[in-house]
Amino acid sequence: MPDVHVTVWDRTGGGGQAVLLVHGAMCWGDDPVQGFAAQRPLSDRYRLLAMDRRGHGRSPDPDGGHLADYLADADDIVGLLQEPAPGGAHLVGHSYGGVSVMLAAARVPALVRSLALIEPGCYQAAADDPVVAAALTANRDMTGRIPADLPAEVYLRAACETIGLPPLEATPERLRAAGSSVRERFCWEAPIPVAELAAAPWPKLMIGGTWETAPELYRRRGGEPLMACARVTAQRIGAELRRIPAAAHNPHVEQPEAVNPRWWSCGRGLRAAGAFRMISSCDH
Repeated sequence: MPDVHVTVWDRTGGGGQAVLLVHGAMCWGDDPVQGFAAQRPLSDRYRLLAMDRRGHGRSPDPDGGHLADYLADADDIVGLLQEPAPGGAHLVGHSYGGVSVMLAAARVPALVRSLALIEPGCYQAAADDPVVAAALTANRDMTGRIPADLPAEVYLRAACETIGLPPLEATPERLRAAGSSVRERFCWEAPIPVAELAAAPWPKLMIGGTWETAPELYRRRGGEPLMACARVTAQRIGAELRRIPAAAHNPHVEQPEAVNPRWWSCGRGLRAAGAFRMISSCDH
């Protein structure tokens, strides 16, 4: 079993299907600010496994020069699918973690029950879209000017202020996660196994925000390319695309009352086939 920390939420008495939750940047698995704490109520039906990616939370740093690494994440996810989730699991990935679960799912499709992606940073799957292509150019220019020894406090503050967001509290846990982002392997450069994911038989769901409530600069720099990426990627891998109103990059945190019941078939649970589905009759 990988030596990463996994928070387990399970009120099923051991009979629930496993769901592996993989978080994004500058947070950790059970983080209430950007992680999956708002999904904990679903543990009365499912065995939720909230993984701390290496370099985050209570997991160790990855080996090598990167403190956040989708390749290391994918190895850990595969290992978790093989041991604490025997028989496979439903995979859920947000942002950077969305790229990690895509890579892992393509490697061990027999261990995947379904795939749910929340605002994934998988720009290479849609790199020919003009909005995504422009974002890739901007990202490369910006990251090329970030010194490798930039203090985590400076990065954390700048990551929020430069797009019009309020600063995140500089707790030790948040600063460690921010420091890992300074030295991350950029998820938007990850080669995405589009053909393998498209050929996989399990259900796929793409969840995104509508971004109308986000600051204008944040929407333009982050929201527009992420929305374009989600649309194109969903088409190419055969995923159902659903937008969550009044949410930006963290719909599972910003609008859990909308995401949770729709994502999990209005509380009726995952179907026998293991599908994540959004049912129109669930909308109010």
